[in-house]
Amino acid sequence: MDPLDAAMKTCGADAFVHYATGEDADMRYLTRFVMHDSFVFFKRRRQRGTIIVPQMEAERASRESTTAVMTRTQAGLPDILKKEKDPWKAIALMISGQAGKTVLVSPAFPAVLLRALEEHTQVIVDDGTMEKVRAKKSPAEIRLMQDVQRKTERAMALGISLIRHATVRKGVLYHDGTPLTSERVRIAMHKQLMDDGCRAVETIISCGEDTAYPHIIGSGPLKPHEPIVIDTFPRDETTGYYADMTRTVSKGEPDARITEMYEAVREAQQVGVARIRAGVSGADPYTAVVDYFKDRGYESDTRGFIHNLGHGVGLQVHELPTIGPSGVALGAGSVVTVEPGLYYPGIGGVRLEDIGVVRARQFVDFTRFEETLIV
Repeated sequence: MDPLDAAMKTCGADAFVHYATGEDADMRYLTRFVMHDSFVFFKRRRQRGTIIVPQMEAERASRESTTAVMTRTQAGLPDILKKEKDPWKAIALMISGQAGKTVLVSPAFPAVLLRALEEHTQVIVDDGTMEKVRAKKSPAEIRLMQDVQRKTERAMALGISLIRHATVRKGVLYHDGTPLTSERVRIAMHKQLMDDGCRAVETIISCGEDTAYPHIIGSGPLKPHEPIVIDTFPRDETTGYYADMTRTVSKGEPDARITEMYEAVREAQQVGVARIRAGVSGADPYTAVVDYFKDRGYESDTRGFIHNLGHGVGLQVHELPTIGPSGVALGAGSVVTVEPGLYYPGIGGVRLEDIGVVRARQFVDFTRFEETLIV
């Protein structure tokens, strides 16, 4: 049975309703239609989904969406607005006229619209059916994500090449006669990704002590003999699917403590990978990595390993499943990252991140890019 139909049957709902822009992951998954204004999706039990869009978008929606298409006029909104001037209440009336007496809505459904809809129908908030559905990728989705990963690796190769071929002057990396900064590497990588039909924002290019803080984006000149963390998570402009990848490099040999951390992180990644397969709790590989780091003398508290081991990736860069202490059983077909890291203020940090798919017996890594500290 269709998962939404099953959810509706369980709670006795007549229809599932969602209201969001096409940038919303659930809406994009349900409709494969991108519109930057919010629109309505509804699906009655055992029926095909329908979207309600402005007249100006109807033809495009009919070509691009996987759903049936209805205009706001066909759904009666202009007539409703003659009597109801509050736009939220008017949309609620339009939805209730199409969806039935009891509706199931997404947890992300706008609160103001939910309250307005409750005046006309019984509203039940779903417990995250769509998140769970999106967590299991189809073979077609997996191929799309592998394609994004190849593009991500090309951008990573460019960024690391700029660092590798830089010269050193007075403790700073130079390229083409000017300092090589985090901003320059980030822009170069983003341009490469744009040429490949992807969009990236907030790519992390952090250096030195900044690497001890996992999500500092990085700025200013890069330095030799220091860890440089490069973490990029681009989205394909056409399909909406993400990849996610991190490498740590150093131009020249870094402090011995960084080298030791790098080797520990690389081995920890393999410890985690070896524990990932369908049916295993997401907490299991995380705990195995925590134990491994502990045996190596590294903490997993306010320093050392201070985040989850991984997360799902798809139409969002962070989605289910979780590979961490709150993780539940992993399902075959989920695309996840494996990204152990160690972080010590005053010293620096190291993170390595691959992406791949959970299979019945193992984790199948999409990532083909090498792991090399010294460049």
